[in-house]
Amino acid sequence: MLKVPATKYAAFPPVKISDRQWPGRVITKAPIWMSTDLRDGNQALFEPMNAERKMRMFKTLCAIGFKEIEIAFPSASQTEFDFVRKLIKEQHIPDDVTIEVLAPAREHLIRRTFEAVKGARRVIVHIYNATSKPFREIVFGMSKTEVVNMAVAAVKLVKELCEQNPQTEWVLEYSPENFTATELDFALEVCTAVTAAWGATPEKKIILNLPTTVEMATPNVYADQIEWMHRNLPRRDSIIISLHPHNDRGTAVAAAELALMAGADRVEGCLFGNGERTGNVDLVTLALNLYTQGVAPNLDFSDINGVARNYEHCTQMPIHPRHPYVGDLVFTAFSGSHQDAIKKGFSVQESDAPWNLPYLPIDPADLGRSYDSVIRINSQSGKGGVAYLLETEYDVVMPRRLQVEFSGEVQRYTDKHGGEMEAADIYKLFSQTYLDTASPVRYVEHHLFEDGKMQGIRLAVEMNGESHMLIGEGNGPIDAAVHALRKLGVTLQVRSYEERSMGKGGDAKACAFMEVTQTGNDRECYGVGMDANIVTASIKALMSGVNRLSASATAVKAA
Repeated sequence: MLKVPATKYAAFPPVKISDRQWPGRVITKAPIWMSTDLRDGNQALFEPMNAERKMRMFKTLCAIGFKEIEIAFPSASQTEFDFVRKLIKEQHIPDDVTIEVLAPAREHLIRRTFEAVKGARRVIVHIYNATSKPFREIVFGMSKTEVVNMAVAAVKLVKELCEQNPQTEWVLEYSPENFTATELDFALEVCTAVTAAWGATPEKKIILNLPTTVEMATPNVYADQIEWMHRNLPRRDSIIISLHPHNDRGTAVAAAELALMAGADRVEGCLFGNGERTGNVDLVTLALNLYTQGVAPNLDFSDINGVARNYEHCTQMPIHPRHPYVGDLVFTAFSGSHQDAIKKGFSVQESDAPWNLPYLPIDPADLGRSYDSVIRINSQSGKGGVAYLLETEYDVVMPRRLQVEFSGEVQRYTDKHGGEMEAADIYKLFSQTYLDTASPVRYVEHHLFEDGKMQGIRLAVEMNGESHMLIGEGNGPIDAAVHALRKLGVTLQVRSYEERSMGKGGDAKACAFMEVTQTGNDRECYGVGMDANIVTASIKALMSGVNRLSASATAVKAA
């Protein structure tokens, strides 16, 4: 048992507000959103994103609808600097998107930052310095006056550099780092001095970012701090109050929601809560929480699976299966009583009526998903689970989303035929569903070739009985095969790919699992391929996915 020495930890002191207003308020509109996935999120990765993944993340954020994106800490490394230059010089930044760059309040780093963003249409320059007592006294050995002077000097330099580059529209953002641990009267002093030095007006606002650099207390305390600043800042009509909640206590979403009620205008965070230590506030959860309360979030998560797969590719980190709204299992009921209640809810839910289903706070269809009524029985049940039997009897280790998908096939089969399924029956159904899919496109053979830096493929197939030789190029065999299939009018996107080994020694086979979707279509499904050669297994999995998408489309038309 944890025994806390009386002198080691102490409760965070409350903010003295006798007439606080935020508890009686509700959020009625979305905040200004700012994604810091490419800066705060990227620097928190064990393996930071390479150029390809950074560009893919940037384009994903733009597609979602973020209008402010913190793209880099350009003075930190040449890699960061070069990425900023690439976005600007190659004109990747949409006209309605403002890039943001971060720099400490130090002259040479600020000047380097301005070099990076030269030529951009509109830029938010985000500068910061630590203001809390522990940082002043322990880390930097500075007095309060020195801290204020440091911040003001940085702002004056930024203002001077902005005036030297009038072709760009400039916005200043200032963060008193460790705001939550800073004495409120001193935080107010610093922010007031910075606002005056910038010359903020209603037409030339300054962004004051008040971060929970470390969560120090319960979310209501952060809301009190924000309300106190909101009510005491001079020139409030010339200030955008921004939040940057971290998640040290696991309450970042709650802290952001309460702080918006307390008067904040803007939120910084990352998709799915990525960030240093325990992460930044989860912008997906925050936005969809608003959506479930009837507030338009102004961000597009109608294809939440596509966003999730791009995020996993870019960060090389998995999303937890129980993550709100997006986890693989959040719209899957294992409990019979849950399934019964949800099915009864669907039977009476009218399309034009307010959403009111047991256990489902949001319509999965709004996110491009579906409700999966799945009863899974594990190895301890006595009957044996679908995934467990395929793994133990046939060495088929299915990815989690495929387990959900195939369990639905098993349930439909048992509903129709009754009785229980043995391992052989389950494998037979698995083969019929994923491996024996030779219509309308049948794989014949393939040959790989190299063309400079590209991988090429000659893919022989039969389509409706007619032979075709397709040629494609890509960054690997799968990408090349996807391009080759376009010659048949098949436009695919590969959402995820995994491979497993089946068996051991000379008899071992490769099993490839590929989650695919068709461009312009919201249906997703898995294809599976098995072969002694991993590339061949992968091509077969792709063909399996093509045919299953075709079968799915036919079924929808028939319905």
